[in-house]
Amino acid sequence: MRFLRNLRIALGALFHNKSRAFLTILGVIIGVAAVMMMLSIGTGAEVAVTEEIKALGSNLLLVVPGSMTASGIRTGGGSTTSLTLDDAQAISRIPGVVDAVPSIQRQAQVIVGERNTQTSVVGTSASYEKVLNTSVSAGNFFSPSQVERWERVALIGATVKDSLFPDANPIGKTIQIVNGPRRVSFRVIGVLESKGASGFVNRDDQILIPVTTAQKLLFGVKNIGSITVEVSSPEKMDQVSTEISSLLRLRHNIPKDKENDFTIFSQKDILGTLGSVMNYFTIVLAGIASISLLVGGIGIMNIMLVSVTERTREIGLRKAIGALKRDVVLQFLLEAIILSTTGGIIGIILGYGGSLIIAKIAGWPAVVTPLSILLGFFFSMAVGLFFGIYPAQKAASLNPIDALRYE
Repeated sequence: MRFLRNLRIALGALFHNKSRAFLTILGVIIGVAAVMMMLSIGTGAEVAVTEEIKALGSNLLLVVPGSMTASGIRTGGGSTTSLTLDDAQAISRIPGVVDAVPSIQRQAQVIVGERNTQTSVVGTSASYEKVLNTSVSAGNFFSPSQVERWERVALIGATVKDSLFPDANPIGKTIQIVNGPRRVSFRVIGVLESKGASGFVNRDDQILIPVTTAQKLLFGVKNIGSITVEVSSPEKMDQVSTEISSLLRLRHNIPKDKENDFTIFSQKDILGTLGSVMNYFTIVLAGIASISLLVGGIGIMNIMLVSVTERTREIGLRKAIGALKRDVVLQFLLEAIILSTTGGIIGIILGYGGSLIIAKIAGWPAVVTPLSILLGFFFSMAVGLFFGIYPAQKAASLNPIDALRYE
């Protein structure tokens, strides 16, 4: 009964100053909503990119230049030799390897008439279509013979097609790719099937060209950026990885006491690294958003202190007619908790809605877990409890006689 009486008094005091109460909880609303949206962004991006990687298959290895040190930073240790097309061809002959796809990727400007766009240009082989699970919605993929002859042919993604050829069929049309002083014309032979954006990756916003053409004519380099290796079965992944390592060390003339000048990743390695990075990213975003919640809590404490000053005579009267110190503490704590919890509930609703909007704009799924909802609710309640203790103790410590004399 005593708790219910204090609850009624607390609610009455809050409803008496509805505008001030709403402005007080605004910081909590913004804080909880921001935390929920940041958690949703991080989790949603991780899910989208993870699904994208898993869709490529569980029997892929990725070979990239540079070694991994203990601190997790890739360096060019061991030798100055980088990956080459010959390395990819040698890897493709290892037993258990179905194919090895070389790739080199750069950002470049693409021009068609008065239209232009900045996109990712990927030089690769004809095996890219099968190994990387890519198909065309119109036209054809380039052939091995076109790669061998350095032909200037290109496949464009759906986003590039919409930017450069919004109302026209691009097949057979000419585009110009600009990379620094180099300006090379390419004939469009196909449009890639739309994959959509996944997290921070948009596979529709790219152009594929023969890797030899990219090296010789567009980028002017001898090396490649990576080799994607398709293994005949997941069971042979470790064995093939070991053989690739031995082969490349031999080809690159790396002494036994030197570390590799390349790194081999399996899908499991990539997902593990991705998970660690995305978790850190999510924690940082949530931490930044929590500052708003902290500011909201300080606002609650400030208003509660003002309320104690304004209601000094009321507090003195309650204590004079028999109210205990714990009753006064409970009344003001309830007011603080009601304010913060109400702000938390509203913030959860706004955060969920904001997450759906962000997910739709960004193109990845909205992932609002029950844990994030409970976290937002209990965090807001804890804010009210923590920042309400001092004002409640101050109110309860007032001397009844001095409080009744207060003007």
